[in-house]
Amino acid sequence: MPTELTPGAKAPDFTLPRDGGASVSLRDFKGKNLVIFFYPKADTSGCTKEAIAFSTLRPAFAKARTEILGVSADPVEAQDAFKAKHGLTVALGSDEKRKMIESYGAWGKKSMYGRSYMGILRTTFLIGPDGRIAQVWRSVKVPGHAEAVLAAAQQL
Repeated sequence: MPTELTPGAKAPDFTLPRDGGASVSLRDFKGKNLVIFFYPKADTSGCTKEAIAFSTLRPAFAKARTEILGVSADPVEAQDAFKAKHGLTVALGSDEKRKMIESYGAWGKKSMYGRSYMGILRTTFLIGPDGRIAQVWRSVKVPGHAEAVLAAAQQL
């Protein structure tokens, strides 16, 4: 199990396939702020609300020189369908092998209806232009979350 990432730590490098058939890497954002939000499953209620919230605020994030990347273990085809169905404007990365998800500590034990299982933990990272983690949100509750991340990005 990787060490829990905290503010000041170097963000783990990654390269993932993304919506639209291209790829996305941490180095693509060098010199910019980056929000990475990990979500459990495309086109589910909470994940849809979160992705729509980040998409709606994307112009304000751009003014704060901050890019946004959503990541789940869904295949690229599911990410493309999710993006098209909801008119999302943020990039969506596909980590089917969970290497990046695990390196960021966003994979762990969850429980629902008394059943325990392993899955993606709704987690968000704000990474500064130096490639270091500026802030981490764990056990994210969707309402108001994108706004809180925007406020933090505006302070960088």
